[in-house]
Amino acid sequence: MRQVEGREWWLWGFAVAVTLVLTFGILSLTFPGFHLPTDRLYTLSLKEWVRGLVALVLLFDIYTVYQHLLLQRVRRQLAENTRLFQLISENAADMIAVVDTNGHRLYNSPAYQRILGYSPEELAATPATHQIHPDDCARVSEAAEKARLTGIGERLEYRIRHKDGSWRMLESTASAIRGPNGESEGLVIVNRDITDRKRAEDLLVHNAFHDGLTDLPNRALFLDRMGRAIAVARRHADFKFAVLFIDIDGFKVFNDSLGHATGDALLIQIAQRLSACLRRADTISRARFDDSPELPVGENTLARPGGDEFVVLAEELGNPSDAIRVAERIQEKLAVPFSLGSHKIGVTASIGIVFKGHIGNEAPEELLRDAEIAMYRAKHSGKARCEVFDNAMHAGAVKRLQLETDMRKALEMGEFLVYYQPIVSLGNRQIVGFEALTRWQRPQGIVMPGEFIAVADETGVIVSINQQLMLDSFRQLRRWQELFPGDPPLTMSVNISPRQFQQAGLSAQISQILQQSGVDPNCVNLEITETIAMADAQKSAVVLQELKALGVHLEIDDFGTGYSSLSRLQRFPVDTLKIDRAFVSRMDSDPETHEIVRTIVMLAQNLGLKVVAEGVETEEQVEMLKRVSCKWAQGYLFSKPAAPPAVERLLECNRRRAVPLHRAKAGASSAG
Repeated sequence: MRQVEGREWWLWGFAVAVTLVLTFGILSLTFPGFHLPTDRLYTLSLKEWVRGLVALVLLFDIYTVYQHLLLQRVRRQLAENTRLFQLISENAADMIAVVDTNGHRLYNSPAYQRILGYSPEELAATPATHQIHPDDCARVSEAAEKARLTGIGERLEYRIRHKDGSWRMLESTASAIRGPNGESEGLVIVNRDITDRKRAEDLLVHNAFHDGLTDLPNRALFLDRMGRAIAVARRHADFKFAVLFIDIDGFKVFNDSLGHATGDALLIQIAQRLSACLRRADTISRARFDDSPELPVGENTLARPGGDEFVVLAEELGNPSDAIRVAERIQEKLAVPFSLGSHKIGVTASIGIVFKGHIGNEAPEELLRDAEIAMYRAKHSGKARCEVFDNAMHAGAVKRLQLETDMRKALEMGEFLVYYQPIVSLGNRQIVGFEALTRWQRPQGIVMPGEFIAVADETGVIVSINQQLMLDSFRQLRRWQELFPGDPPLTMSVNISPRQFQQAGLSAQISQILQQSGVDPNCVNLEITETIAMADAQKSAVVLQELKALGVHLEIDDFGTGYSSLSRLQRFPVDTLKIDRAFVSRMDSDPETHEIVRTIVMLAQNLGLKVVAEGVETEEQVEMLKRVSCKWAQGYLFSKPAAPPAVERLLECNRRRAVPLHRAKAGASSAG
């Protein structure tokens, strides 16, 4: 605009000067003192000169008007550009500022007042860096100076104070304003408010490393902090720390009985109580040589890797006993009942501990795994306990892992076989059915169920094992029913494992196996242990009703070892009770056990239930069972579990003995 104004003034001045000169020339030519009136030729030349000068004046005036029009058009374009700039800057979401080389504000767009609350007057009265966070001022000044020198602005994030005192996060880019000679005359700065975006990014990062329910660090963040502790321990030999793996005992029962919402509320309260227990300022008691009653605890990190599990990284400990005291303090705090609505819930925890005083090549994942192994040892030792990890636990875990791998391979290679133990009628020793039992035939020899069934159930492999066992045993039953017909026909009992019983669609799976085998469902007995049936009586009743609808018979196995009562069994569609071998084996030596068996048989018969005694090994036990009216039994006295060929020979012998006895009874009846 200044250039346009300068050019306009020069044009007008030049035009006036030329016009005056030409006018003076015309007048001078026509002045009486400058010519001879009698000279005709001169008169004619004068007229031509006057006409030429007038024409030049007209042409110059036309050119001047043309130049003026051009300047007016440029002026209108500049005015339009100015109006557009005002529209853009006034309505832009970004804040636009122009500052001179001394950092004084020359212009601030209206967005400054909308976003930061400052009026143009307030901004003009302060330097450009006045509202910038003190910690960011140096970076902003350095970036501005770099933009002035190079003319290239780099993107920069910094904090600026809002008029209300809060801090906003800006994303800024500065560009240099160059003069005619290329020198820097100032900066144009474009600022964008990214406060909400940064909050969203921070929230995403927070959620990526924190548990959504309790807001505690999750597994990833815990492993990161444990990695830092390991790095410190490697640099400082006197730095010691411990990892505590906490598992809430019986949490699944709370979840299933009170609902998942209540279970989540309980986890939140547990997290809050653990957080309060493990604050840095908290202390744990211990005896010290200086008789100080308290031990300051170093930095503690509490995390929730998932489910009902919590982990603690306790730093700056002295020896393993300090870690044990931390665990005892946790158990003490959790023992105080939690209030959840109308419920008062008592909680216990099993805690595994890994104490590290000397760090080798251990990774955080390995230490966490070792703490979990110790926790499982504590849980299997009776719960509400703490165990410190040792190398024997690691060896046991490696052995268990190898067992899991071998079991999965054994499934693929068909190494799981079905053995059968007869169930006999005590009245005539007739075989009336069998119980199907799994045996693992490895190249090294037979593996007994006690060595792998528990692990198979925990890992879920038992589901595939039992499905194959059912199909094989049901098909075997059909073959034996055809070879050895009888009235009633032979039956087959199969066990339902805890993991299998919890599966959705159990009845549909068994129905499909029954159809594939072609066996009569009325000849199939499904055995469920007493503990499984009574763990969640309401859910168990539903599942048992679904199984009963298939036409099979239901048995309660190992009866007497759990916490049920015969009266509660009325809720279940059960057909048979199997008395646990622990009672049968002590019948002939313990009068109280004998009385327990007699009572079970009597009450079961009153409820219309059959009773089968397990683990019979002596004739004396048989006679005692017969005296208390127990009609069926199984055990080593009759036969150990055997492969199908041995069972078929046993059936042949059993049927041959039964024929003379049947004929003798028939003869006595006809003689009478």
